[in-house]
Amino acid sequence: MRSVRQCSRTACTEAAVATLTYVYADSTAVLGPLAQRAEPHSYDLCAVHAGRLTAPRGWEVVRLQPEFETPPPSKDDLSALAEAVREAGRGGRGVEAPVVEPRNVTETARRGHLRVLRAESD
Repeated sequence: MRSVRQCSRTACTEAAVATLTYVYADSTAVLGPLAQRAEPHSYDLCAVHAGRLTAPRGWEVVRLQPEFETPPPSKDDLSALAEAVREAGRGGRGVEAPVVEPRNVTETARRGHLRVLRAESD
């Protein structure tokens, strides 16, 4: 399944469609198509945030594409989604076998999800 990169803007959960890179030497912000990989000094933006991008005073914004649109789901995406739904319906994932403690182990205390166990010698 193809992983979808999210917009870098805080609290935005939309899929990224463009990559923003700053060229500090030229005081330029370059907004282009989504890069193949996420880079540490670039920012992935969704269509809304890419369209509203402005630069600080004295900076120039270079848009390598006039508009950025979220691509429709591909057949691979739909197949992966269908397979995930089938897997969830089978109950194969998320169902864990109960933990059975050995006979010589007893629980002596509990704090939240943590337990203190004591092994008694035979």
